[in-house]
This record gives sequence, C-alpha cells and structure tokens, in this order.
Amino acid sequence: MQPTTMLRDTDPAPEYRSDRGNIIEDFYLPALRAASHYDRAVGYFTSSSLALLGQGLNDFTDRGGTIRIIASPYLEQQDIADIEAGYALRVVLERAALRDLTQAVEEPHAARGLGKLGRLVAESRVEFKLAYVASNNRVGMYHEKIGIFRDGRDLVAFKGSANETRSGLVGNFESIEVFRSWDPRDADRALRISEDFDDLWHDRTPLLRVLPFTHAARQVIEQAAHRTAARADLDHLPPHGAPVAVEEPRNDTPGTLAIPRDLIVRDYQKEAVHNWFTHRGRGLFRMATGTGKTLTALAAAAQLTTMLARQNKPLLTVIVVPYQHLVDQWAGDIARFGMTPIRAYEATSNWYARASDLGHALTLGVARAGVIVTTNKTFGDAPFQRLLADYTGPLLLIADEAHNLGAARLRTKLPPNAHYRLGLSATPERWFDDAGTEALTDYFGDIVFELGMGEAIQRGALCRYSYHPVLVELDDEEAELYVTVTAKIARLIAAHQGTAPLDDDSPLGALLRKRANILGHARAKLAALHKELQARRTQPHQLIYCAEGRHPLAHEHNLDEPTQLDQVMTMVGTDLHMPAARYISDTNRAERQAVLRRFSTGTDLQAVVSMRCLDEGVDVPAARTAYLLASSSNPRQFIQRRGRVLRKADGKDTADIIDFIVVPPGGASALQHETERRMLRGELARVEEFARLADNEADTLDLLRPLRKRYGLFDT
Repeated sequence: MQPTTMLRDTDPAPEYRSDRGNIIEDFYLPALRAASHYDRAVGYFTSSSLALLGQGLNDFTDRGGTIRIIASPYLEQQDIADIEAGYALRVVLERAALRDLTQAVEEPHAARGLGKLGRLVAESRVEFKLAYVASNNRVGMYHEKIGIFRDGRDLVAFKGSANETRSGLVGNFESIEVFRSWDPRDADRALRISEDFDDLWHDRTPLLRVLPFTHAARQVIEQAAHRTAARADLDHLPPHGAPVAVEEPRNDTPGTLAIPRDLIVRDYQKEAVHNWFTHRGRGLFRMATGTGKTLTALAAAAQLTTMLARQNKPLLTVIVVPYQHLVDQWAGDIARFGMTPIRAYEATSNWYARASDLGHALTLGVARAGVIVTTNKTFGDAPFQRLLADYTGPLLLIADEAHNLGAARLRTKLPPNAHYRLGLSATPERWFDDAGTEALTDYFGDIVFELGMGEAIQRGALCRYSYHPVLVELDDEEAELYVTVTAKIARLIAAHQGTAPLDDDSPLGALLRKRANILGHARAKLAALHKELQARRTQPHQLIYCAEGRHPLAHEHNLDEPTQLDQVMTMVGTDLHMPAARYISDTNRAERQAVLRRFSTGTDLQAVVSMRCLDEGVDVPAARTAYLLASSSNPRQFIQRRGRVLRKADGKDTADIIDFIVVPPGGASALQHETERRMLRGELARVEEFARLADNEADTLDLLRPLRKRYGLFDT
C-alpha cells in the first residue's frame, strides 16, 4: 500500500543536534511514519529502542513495513571467559543478546511498542542479526550507528553519535547527520550508507561477522507482546461520586498497571480506594497488618493510571519501602498487576540509568506508565532525589510502612512535586515523635481509611487467635540495672523539660533502647521458652522473635555471652531437635527467600528464629504459632508481630501467640516498687491489647489479676 506521506514530504533537515531540535519528534517519528522499510545497525537491544519503535509503528505496520536490525550483544565478564575457554562463540553471543533483549522487553516503558512489534515478528516482517568484531582471535563489540528509511522511491540515511535509546536521543547531548537521496548533495552518501548496511546484513564487511538472530529473538518478543496485549484494568474511579463498583477488567489500557482477573478485591479495599480518590488522591490507609495494604495500594495505582491514560497523561509510580527484601516482595505483586518495576537499591549503577530513561520516556509520551520500587535509604540519597526533582510529569508516591518517612532524616526528602500521595501503615503515628507524625499528615493528608485488627478478624480478613502470656521475673541484677537506667531517663527528661531528642543516636534514645533490651533479654525467658517449645515440639510453622544484640549486662561487664538468638537456635535445633533457620538482617536475599519457601511447606523447616527484620511487611501467612521474647512497649512493633501470625492461609483458621511478660522480683524498695510499677504498666498495655481480641480473653485477664492487685494497677 502506497503511503499518503512520502519521505521527501517530511522535509528532513541535514543535521539534528540536541541544541537545535528534537531528534525524535522532528526526524525519527515522521520518517518512520512515512517509510515502508527501516534498517538500523546500532549498539545493543534496549527497552527504549523498543518503546521508540512502538510510537511510530501503527501506519508502518498497516503499510506492510519491514524492519532489519543489527545489534551487538553486550558481553559480560563470564561471557568473555566462556569464549576464551572455548565455548561455541555463536551460543555465547546469542545468550548475551537474549539477556539484553529479555531485560529490554521487561521494562515498563517498552510495553507500548510490543504489541505492534510482536505482530511484525509473527508475520516475519522483523529480522534481527548480531554483529561482532572478529580480529586476531579477539571478539569485540560493533559500535557503528547508522540507519536507513525507505519508502519505495526515496531513502533517507543517517549516522551519528546517538544510540537508539531514550537517553541517547533525549537525555544526552547528541547529533546526527541526515542524507537524502533526492538531494544531489547527499545522494552519493545516502546510497553508500545503504550499501554499507546491505554489506553488513549479508556478512560481507571485513573484520566483522554477522549472525542470524531472528529465530532466537522471536519467542522473547512474541511472549512479551502477548503479555502486553493481555493486560487489563478496571474502569477508573471518579474523584467524587457513588461508591466503588468493581467491573470486569478490560483490555483497553496496555502498558499500564492492571488489576489481575484472578484478584478478588474485598469490599473494604474498594472502600479504601474510593475514599482516597474522594480526597483527591492523597491520604493515609491505617490498615491492620495482614489485611492486604499492598494490593489495595496497587489497585488504587491501577485505577489512577487508567484515569490518566484516558486523558493521554502518563503516570510514574514510586513506591518506598523499609528494606531490600520488601522491594523484591512488592516487585512480585507489581508483576501480578502486569508490569515489571525498576528495583532501585544497592549500587546506583544498577538502576539509575534505567530509572532516568523511564522518566524521559514518560515525559515524552513514549510510555504510559512506569513503576520504581526503592528502599528508604536509597530514596533519601542524592541520586534518587535528583531523579525525583528532574521528573516533571504526574507522580504517585506510595509509602509502605509510612511512619518511617516521618524520621527527621527522611521527612525533608518527600518530593513536593508528587501530586498523588498514599501512605500505608498499621500504626501511622510515630511513637514519642509528635513532630514526625505531624510531618506525615502534612504531606500525605489525613487518614482516609481505617481497618483495625478487630474488624479485620470479624470480616474474615485475618484469622482468630488465642493469646497466652507467660510471666517471667527479672533476676536481681537485671532489676537493679533497670532501676538505674530508668532513673537516668527521668533525669534527662527533666533536664530538657520533656523536649529531649528521641533520635536513635540521641542520649535519651540510647537509654530507652537499653531499658527495653533489659526486658527483652531477661534470662528467665529462655527456660520459659524451652518449656513452651517442648509442649509444641511436633507442630510446624512456628516463629520465634528474639531480642536484638546482646544482653545489656554482657555489655556492662564485658561478658562473652552468646546472644539470645544464638541461645535460642541451640535450644531449638540441638536440644529439641526441631529443624530451624535464622531470618535476620545478615541473611542474604536468596537465603531469606529459601527460608520462607521451606517454612511455608512445613515439611523440612519447623521454626524460624528472627529479630526485627520480620516486623515490617514480610509475608509469612503459614505461621501458626508466634513466641514473643522481645518485649517492646512500642505499639507498632507488637501490633506488627501479631499481624505476622494472623495472616490467612489454606487450612489455617486460628493462631497461637505466646508472649513472655516480664514482672519484677519480690522484695523491692519503695523507689524500686514505683519504677517496677511503671514497668509493669507498660507490659500490661501490650497484654491488654493482645487479650482484647483473643478468643480466650477472660482466661488472660484472670491470670493477671493477682499481679494487678499487688501493684495497684486495676485502674489501667
């Protein structure tokens, strides 16, 4: 079919330079829309090149256009080592090219071009070949950059510094020279570039070797195109209006987040999303641990993406989480919603270029949507902050465990250009930090939806549980240290008239941690734990939360005493012969995933022993029994730990929580008595909260009645 617009009608300039025009809008896309054949030899496969192709492929595809691409695979050190070791060169090169191509098509902003490109591949109208330098028994990369557009009558050839990547054509300062066959001044050069490409394609260029690659690439492209075409989303929620009505997903928004067809969106999740929209896309969700905050937030992001896509507006979604393993966990859920996010953590070189590339693609309309998931640490660092500041399009910031972003070092980093903001937390209020709590609500907005644990259990979103407090006494040495530290805390608070800083590194923060550690490391807990474990030694799916670090007295007296976690591991694994594994901050991500996978089966791993890193966001729905050795009065910690074991799972109706409650020894002085009374009040606050929703609430209250009577605590 003859195109209505010919190449010469696009009137290409003889040169395009970053300071004198837009290479994409002024040259590349008009030429692609007018051409019937496109040849390109350049660098290696990138997601941006696929996205760029997608922008101009509609008319090209309808006209029966054909594409020939020559790329040079990027060789990693292992590839080079394999070649030097005598591996088949073609096999290694194909492996490297498939790695490039697979990574490219999985990027969010490549999605828009995949449907059309997949059709061209299926119809054998796209061919790929690999080029490499072969000289003196060495293998090198082909770096030339040339391209040719043809329309059956004329051709336009170009060459220059620009790679066919988003950063190459937009983010960098680049230039290309253009040669038009109908211009006598350009004709010879245009034809010579065309002949050079044909020589490359037919492997007639000295020093270079060119290999077919279409067959190997076909499966990657077609599968990616199929996934893209299958993506769907729900109809958008209006900012104001009737209650949310979930409809069947529709296949009208490829390249965006899409609520999966197999996801049952609960009524309360619909209500949360609706409330967020009625507050103009800002607010906090206070949702009990285990009630599906992640999926609720992604449903909101999917609806927002669809709304903006229908207005031809893109959306960048940035999700900030506390830890690296939560980045991976979120990434799995995002993939279920139809997109592959950029994971931004560890070395900047691992993610920055791709994230910057995504920002450019969204700004220029090549991509409709993109997702970046990052850690609190990376979020606060200069490179990520620069990335946020440079992005000028619609931005949604989702903060998982949003209370963390109220910390002094992070609350100043929250991007003011994020028009849409969503904070998630079971306990958004920061403990003893009114300024941090106020900063959160000032930025995200008010709590727009709340689902407490009691309501979650009643609705069936969490399972029921029994609560078993186990009373253990401090020994005399621990009690004396507790009184001493408490006196220091009181003097420090008095000296600052109640305004002493509570940061982790502050004197008051250190003292509060030390006092909590005295309770968490109480030595009597180990004997009590042994007794409880012995009673359940045949049961699977048991979690044990230990106190962090070493016993404070070990620090005081420089004792070589094993940590509580080490002692528990010995008790569980050696003494009781229960298969157990650690899950701590030093455990690498692969090991963590293996531990959780083995734990979920309940066959070869009976218990997981952890500290804080299981507190926030980690999914362990298989857990049926939790032992709480660490005694924190911070409600966030004990609420999260309870939530870990209350998540629903197949065949799980109830859970058991065994909580080790520290009580003072007898015979205290008057000063000690008052200090211990306050200590016990803090412990009982947790007991009251746990018992209130437990199936055996009355039994728990009866157990504590003598203790309350002794310390006069019936008023608490």
